[in-house]
Amino acid sequence: MPPFLVLDGLEKSFGRNPVLRGLSLEVGKGEVLALLGPSGSGKTTALRLIAGFEAPDRGAIRVGGEDVTGLPPERRRFGMVFQHYALFPHLDIAENVAFGLDGRLSREETARRVAAALALVDLPGFERRRVGEISGGQQQRVALARALAPEPRVLLLDEPLSNLDPSLRERTRRELRRAIERVDITTVLVTHEQDEAFHLGDRVAVLHGGKLHQAGSPEDLYERPATRFVAGFVGRASGVVGTLEPDGTVLLAGKGGPVCWPGTAAPELDGAAPGTAVELVVRPESLALQPPGTPGALTGRVTERRFAGAGTYYLVLLDSGEVEVLAGASAAQPGDEVAVAPADRGPAPRIFRWQNSGLSASVPVARSLR
Repeated sequence: MPPFLVLDGLEKSFGRNPVLRGLSLEVGKGEVLALLGPSGSGKTTALRLIAGFEAPDRGAIRVGGEDVTGLPPERRRFGMVFQHYALFPHLDIAENVAFGLDGRLSREETARRVAAALALVDLPGFERRRVGEISGGQQQRVALARALAPEPRVLLLDEPLSNLDPSLRERTRRELRRAIERVDITTVLVTHEQDEAFHLGDRVAVLHGGKLHQAGSPEDLYERPATRFVAGFVGRASGVVGTLEPDGTVLLAGKGGPVCWPGTAAPELDGAAPGTAVELVVRPESLALQPPGTPGALTGRVTERRFAGAGTYYLVLLDSGEVEVLAGASAAQPGDEVAVAPADRGPAPRIFRWQNSGLSASVPVARSLR
């Protein structure tokens, strides 16, 4: 099936500051794509280019095979939910939802569209209520209903849950996901919250410095990060620096070492020679605490213990850095000497080229990436 929404080599600068650098993405019909990244990554600029609020310096935007790059926002037939909803407190809910509809529609058709949109977001019968009489989560759904009422081709969501209290976010996120699935509309959302991107997005595109680092399922990003930035930005991870062995393992030095730990090489390491300085990036659940002196383990000391319900996180100081380990609540206490080794669970550690040119490759170290 051909992609429905295509971003082809989008570039955008403000003055001398490049904000987007050759962004290319494809979104299938009915698919939800989450643009995830830190502040300044270019994700909001990308959304504004798609909506037509900004014009790209280079590149094209196509929807259903139609080039819409030069069209104004009102001719693109896109629905938009803004970060702060932009609801009108002097209008009732029906009037807010009807605000984006074509004024040439009959009264009956307008009422039908409003009722249908409110039913899609589980707010039937709310037409005569005022904005101040409903909760923040309900206001978010009213804004979504207003965007859906004109029956758009694409739905755009700008940080859709950032205006809600933390206690409301998870429930509203579930309601928003159900509404989008019910409509089956191609959707692009912008967020800096990983949980939000993973819950709402069928695929997640990670941006940093105006560049696309990786686009894939939440599982792909977490278990098989393509770049060092994705590995550190998505989820929790620690990095241990060592040298690449001929068999693809990483040689690590330290108390209880040297040892070789296995990992999966990132694409950037294709053709890397043995002896190359590399960084083994590992998730907390992929490490295990062992008794000191365990073969194949590095010995260190617990510096911090944090209970997290389903498990406990331990920071372990190795010879020249810290790693984070997820283990049972009674495994160790701060000050205890322990050994750390790869666990028989969790994603395989990922191997990236070591980027710190000031480090001698002959002296592998570890450092915390928290």
